[in-house]
Amino acid sequence: MHAVLLPFGSAGDVFPFLWLGRQLKAQGHEVTLIVACVFEDIVRQAGLQVIPMGSQEQFDRFIADPRVWKLYHGTKLVFEFAGENTEPVLEAIESLIQAGKPPDLLMAPCTVFGARLAREKHGIPLISVHVQPTVMISAHEPPVLLPGMQHLRKLPLRFRQWLVKLPNPADRFAATAVEAACARQGVTPPKSLWWEWADSPDGVLGLFPEWFARPQPDWPANLLLWDFPLEDIAQERPLSAEVAQFLASGDKPIVFTPGSANIQARRFFEVALEAVTALGRRAIFATRQLDQLPPGLPVTVLPVEYVPFSTLIPQAAAFVHHGGIGTLSQGFAAGIPQLIMAMAHDQPDNAFRLEQLGAGIGLTPRTFTPARVQAALHRLLTLPSYQKAARECRANMQQRQPVAGLLRWIETRQNQRSTGG
Repeated sequence: MHAVLLPFGSAGDVFPFLWLGRQLKAQGHEVTLIVACVFEDIVRQAGLQVIPMGSQEQFDRFIADPRVWKLYHGTKLVFEFAGENTEPVLEAIESLIQAGKPPDLLMAPCTVFGARLAREKHGIPLISVHVQPTVMISAHEPPVLLPGMQHLRKLPLRFRQWLVKLPNPADRFAATAVEAACARQGVTPPKSLWWEWADSPDGVLGLFPEWFARPQPDWPANLLLWDFPLEDIAQERPLSAEVAQFLASGDKPIVFTPGSANIQARRFFEVALEAVTALGRRAIFATRQLDQLPPGLPVTVLPVEYVPFSTLIPQAAAFVHHGGIGTLSQGFAAGIPQLIMAMAHDQPDNAFRLEQLGAGIGLTPRTFTPARVQAALHRLLTLPSYQKAARECRANMQQRQPVAGLLRWIETRQNQRSTGG
């Protein structure tokens, strides 16, 4: 089987597909990733084929827009960008067909509309891959897309069923571009981009476990939930000697990261420095852009551009981050309390689920102040309930299903669709 994987987003969105690619290749399948060019080297280092898309300049310009990290505005930008890339994605898939290497199976998130267009045009089976439960819109348990949205769950079910059918970001911000692409390609566009195209009829894979997000009655019937992938390219980028030496030179540090693609994090690190200074704790600040760190960091704070969390976080006392699903799952695997500053996208929902599990605390950018961060970290480090809940999450993470079952399910999806739409 030639499986073509099409992740969309930053490292937290790409790494789960890298994990899937590794598993499929180990099973003997041919794997190609169609991915933003900034991840080309990482994919090649993992031994997988890659078709890079876009340019470094385009990627940098997108993440440099401060609106990406704001509620509503960030979602709008993501869906607009996704809609504009519908036909470029289709062209990348068609380049494989023209080269005599047609895909037997596509795997993509719901934001890669070009993959669904390829399914409808060429009859290639498609698995929709959801790496976070936020996109599984349910009237029974609505995701927390905005702070306070969890209170909607107290409303009557009939009202919630009406509420979730209101205009959604995909139809508002991406549908026009997708409809135009469909018209040019001779494909009938969906009446609703979200409700008809978000979940493929061929199969839906959720890369998060049931203990984190319980299946709901209105989720797709063809859904398979799996474990968190926990991919962080530790095989290719092991823990550096500098980090290992820092860890060995004192008590466990608190690790701070605002997300791999976040270059708007100056205030995040200023608050972090004030909090750890007041607590008298050591810290590691991880960011791809070191110039957004406060100048003159003390020797008790180590700045790093990249570090594999799977090897670092188990040696930390607490984990403070943006709430991306990949980062959150690494904290679960390490069994330590977490503090989230949720900004946009899936982050508020992930923070809410963390709090429901009792393994951490969620804040907003407005409430992420030195005093509140210091108080929250003090609670996480001293109250036994947080430590106990974090260890329970780690125990849940260790109950992983044999990957052979996932691969068998993926292989059966290959034959789900054999004619074009």
